[in-house]
Amino acid sequence: MQSLYISLNSIEKVKQFVNLINLYEGDFDLSSGRYIIDAKSIMGIFSLDLSKPLRLDIYNNPEEDEIVSKLQVFLSE
Repeated sequence: MQSLYISLNSIEKVKQFVNLINLYEGDFDLSSGRYIIDAKSIMGIFSLDLSKPLRLDIYNNPEEDEIVSKLQVFLSE
């Protein structure tokens, strides 16, 4: 499992993120505080507090390095 912190502070970023993450098989979770949702769910993402960085957990995906490189634009500073 790998974890990274991402920022999805606009509707456009959320749509881009969901479209990208849905290209890959496997499990992806986003968490904010005590809430954890499926990162492939656009409705779930909008239920989180998007004003703060979110933790993305990537589980047992053989394409993990490729996914992380494509997610660079979403990484939280």
